[in-house]
Amino acid sequence: MSASDFVHLHVHTEFSLLDGAIRLNDLVKKAESYGMSAVAMTDHGTMFGALSFYKKASKAGMRPVIGCEVYVAPKSRFDKTSHDQYGGAYHLVLLARNKKGYQNLCRLATIAQLEGFYYKPRIDKDVLRKFSEGLIALSACLHGEIPYLIQKGRIDKAMTVARFYQSLFGEERFYLEVQANGIAEQEKVNAALLEMSQELSIPLVATNDCHYLEPQDARAHEILLCIQTGKTVHDEKRFRFRTDQLYFKSPEEMRRDFAGCSEALKNSVHIASQCNLELEFGKYHFPKFPITPQETVSERMARDAETGLEGRLQEIRERRKDPVDEQQYRKRLRYEIDVIQRMGFSGYFLVVADFIRYAKEASIPVGPGRGSAAGSLVAYSLGITELDPIEYGLIFERFLNPGRQSMPDIDVDFCMDKREAVFKYVLDKYGGPDHVAQIIT
Repeated sequence: MSASDFVHLHVHTEFSLLDGAIRLNDLVKKAESYGMSAVAMTDHGTMFGALSFYKKASKAGMRPVIGCEVYVAPKSRFDKTSHDQYGGAYHLVLLARNKKGYQNLCRLATIAQLEGFYYKPRIDKDVLRKFSEGLIALSACLHGEIPYLIQKGRIDKAMTVARFYQSLFGEERFYLEVQANGIAEQEKVNAALLEMSQELSIPLVATNDCHYLEPQDARAHEILLCIQTGKTVHDEKRFRFRTDQLYFKSPEEMRRDFAGCSEALKNSVHIASQCNLELEFGKYHFPKFPITPQETVSERMARDAETGLEGRLQEIRERRKDPVDEQQYRKRLRYEIDVIQRMGFSGYFLVVADFIRYAKEASIPVGPGRGSAAGSLVAYSLGITELDPIEYGLIFERFLNPGRQSMPDIDVDFCMDKREAVFKYVLDKYGGPDHVAQIIT
C-alpha cells in the first residue's frame, strides 16, 4: 500500500477550540511528508478555519477536503431540554463534494449556532434534509448516533438510522465509519458496522478521528481538555479521552490497523476524489444597484459623477473669487472614471453614494470624509465626500491605484444616534439579512 492509498477524512484542528490540537501549517506539512494526495478538515460544529485550510492545502499541491463534524439534536434543534453525556447531540461528519456542498455546510453551521445552540451548536434531521445536496456523510466516532445505539444494544434502531442516512444521501454519499483507536467499545462497534455494511450495502470507511498530530501530543491534549472543562489533571472524574491513539497516523499505521479491511482504506481515497471544491478568490461581488435596462452600471456611475461635478463646480465658483480651472477638474474626473470602470468598482461607488444620499435626505449627520477616499474627485462629485481633492492637493492613486488590484476603502462616519436608520435602509434595499452583514476589524 502506498501513501496515496489512504486519506485522513476526520481531523480536528486548532479551530475545534480547546479540543483539537493540530495547527494548520503542521497538518499540511505532515500530510505532505506522508505523500498524501489529499487531507480533510472536520472541526466540531464550525467552519472558522475552512478558507485558511483550503489555501494552505492547495498551495502545497494537495486536495483540500473541507468538512465539519456537526452535532445532530436527538429531536428538534429547537428542543433544548435533554442534555446527556453526549451534549444532547450526536456527531456526524459532513464533507463538501463541491461548491453547493460547501455552501450547504456553511448554512448548516450557521443554523446550528443561531437556531440550535444548546451547550453545542446543533442541527437536526429536518434541516439536514433541506441542505444535504453536495455533501458526503460519515457516521462519525463513538458519539455518532449509529455507534451510540450499537453500544446500547439497540441494533434495530441503529439499522433504522443507517437506512435514513442511506436514503437521504444516496449511493456513495453515506459511509459507515470504522476506527482503530484502542478503545474496547470501538471493537464492538466496528464488528456491528461490518455486519450492517454487508446487510444494507453501505460502504465502510476507515478514519482515525485525529485530535493531535503526534503520539506524544496526547498529554498536551489532555491539558487542553482540562482547560475546556475547568478541571485539573489531578481530578479523577474529569472528562478525558480513553485512548492515546487519536493522532495523525501514517498510511503504514493505518494499513496495519486495518489489515483485514483494506476496502475501508481505499474508500477514504475514493471519497476524497469525489470532493472537488473549487473556491475563487480575488473576485468581488457587489450588491446590484438598480438601473434601467438602457444603461450599464459603469455608464450610470459616469453620468452621475459628471452631473455631480457640474454641481460642485457651481459651488466652487460661488465660493472662490479667483478663476477656476474647470478643465483640470473635468480631465481629472475622466481619468478617475476610467480607472474605476476598468477595475470594476462602478457599482461600489453607486451603492456608497446611495446610502450617503439617503442619510443626508433623512437629516442624519454624515462626516465630510476621511482617509484616502478624500483624494477621489469622483467621490466628491457623487456626494460621498465633502472635500475638494484638487483644492487641497490630494492624490487619487493613494485611494485607488490602477497598478494594484485592491478594494477601495471608503470610511463613512454617521451620527451614532441615527446610524441604525442607515443600516436599516441598506438592509431593506440590498436584499435583506442574507445579503447585508455587520463586521468588526
